[in-house]
Amino acid sequence: MGLPQCLTFHTLKMAAVPCSFIFRPLSKTSKLLLPRCNLHSYSQELPLLIRAFSSSAVRAVPTTTASDSGLKTQWKAAIDFKWIRDNKDAVAANIKNRKSTANLDLVLELYDKMLALQKEVEQLREERNAVANKMKGKLEPSERQMLIEEGKSLKERLASLEEDLARLTDELQQEAQCIPNMSHPDVPIGEEDSSVVRKMVGSQCEFGFLVKDHLELGKELDLFDFDAAAEVSGSKFYYLKNEAVLLEMALINWTLSEVTKRGFTPLTTPEIVRSSVVEKCGFQPRAENTQVYSIVGADQCLIGTAEIPLGGLHMDSILSESSLPLKYVAHSHCFRTEAGAAGASTRGLYRVHQFSKVEMFVLCRPEDSDAYLDELIGIEEELFASLGFHFKTLDMASTDLGAPAFRKFDVEAWMPGLGRYGEISSASNCTDYQSRRLGIRFRPSSGSLSPTTNQKKGKNTPTQFVHTLNATACAVPRMIICLLENYQQEDGSVIIPDPLRPFMGGLDRIRYKY
Repeated sequence: MGLPQCLTFHTLKMAAVPCSFIFRPLSKTSKLLLPRCNLHSYSQELPLLIRAFSSSAVRAVPTTTASDSGLKTQWKAAIDFKWIRDNKDAVAANIKNRKSTANLDLVLELYDKMLALQKEVEQLREERNAVANKMKGKLEPSERQMLIEEGKSLKERLASLEEDLARLTDELQQEAQCIPNMSHPDVPIGEEDSSVVRKMVGSQCEFGFLVKDHLELGKELDLFDFDAAAEVSGSKFYYLKNEAVLLEMALINWTLSEVTKRGFTPLTTPEIVRSSVVEKCGFQPRAENTQVYSIVGADQCLIGTAEIPLGGLHMDSILSESSLPLKYVAHSHCFRTEAGAAGASTRGLYRVHQFSKVEMFVLCRPEDSDAYLDELIGIEEELFASLGFHFKTLDMASTDLGAPAFRKFDVEAWMPGLGRYGEISSASNCTDYQSRRLGIRFRPSSGSLSPTTNQKKGKNTPTQFVHTLNATACAVPRMIICLLENYQQEDGSVIIPDPLRPFMGGLDRIRYKY
């Protein structure tokens, strides 16, 4: 499950860090960028989009301002401001549909100011160079002194303008990075209840006895201890005990085994990352409801999903086309503040501060990302169906998309004890939204280039940004909820599904301890 759109850093004292999101449209090889439109209007806009997608962009590298300017060092994302300005109506509609707080008018205003200031700086540089060239010739002392004074004045003015330009560039970057990714044209517009069911698997279990929820089952079978964890760590923490520990390990090992068979490279990841990496992955670190724990006195935080360190794995690198796709499956612990999450619907293991998760992550060519999104969804559905879950796959509505997501599918499984469907997984295609922040590009092989590609002799093949995708293979606490509540028996025991038994030493049932 990806992190929410409004993502902020949180310490034990709720420390915050600056906002950072960027927008970048899809590559020219995709047909999925525009918001809802008819085919005629789409065909009319396609040449414009191809030009926008083909335009070169600055590599995502840090920019440093003068030490006395009062500005902090700000990483720089590859944002195509011209594309945003030329397509402001589509961008504005997308911001509205997602209920984003991004300020497009301010971004465009700052961009125009930056262009004007850049022009003024360039003119002063030309004047400075002209003065320098004049001083190379034979001059009268008085004339040379006049040029020296003029050069000094130009240098001072230029230094001041360059400082203003650096400050304005940083402000523009920070505002523009709040603009969310564009949305797939088929994304339903509206709130979460506007999401469309893509697939329904199985049916609700029928019980001939009074159904218990996972909290009651866990207490009777001695599987959890929330009370002791609350004393030790606070609310929404828990101890797993006895067979629940074996069940967690079984779920992780079974998931890794199954996904690795499908060509994914297994990893464990760091669980503390730099705050800038979280920003570059497209999560918003400034909001009232915080979701990320940051470390006081350090520019680091605890991860809320393995998507973040997986995204940073190839940061600031150029990959060969032959190495793509890169497909990873990672186990990690995840930490979320879950601020504002309370009530019966989120009780027990459903929403906690710390949990184990297995995450899939793909880096691929732009033209392949739609196919890999389908592959990731297919893997999720196969895993959950093999455990006998009843679930539905949803094409999520616009307001439920995280800022990086171009399109997102959630899987919601039936939880009979809670009496509702609960999210157990999500899969997102983030296109090149994250890679433009993280600086992850690839160099196409000569055979994959169009015959019309203009390449100068001796020049390297132009690079492109990869597309990134992520999907949850196993969020352990919610999987445990589904297993306990769906496989409970009238005698109070819980059956272990066949696929997990080899990973639990052959144990087929959880029984009362007495």
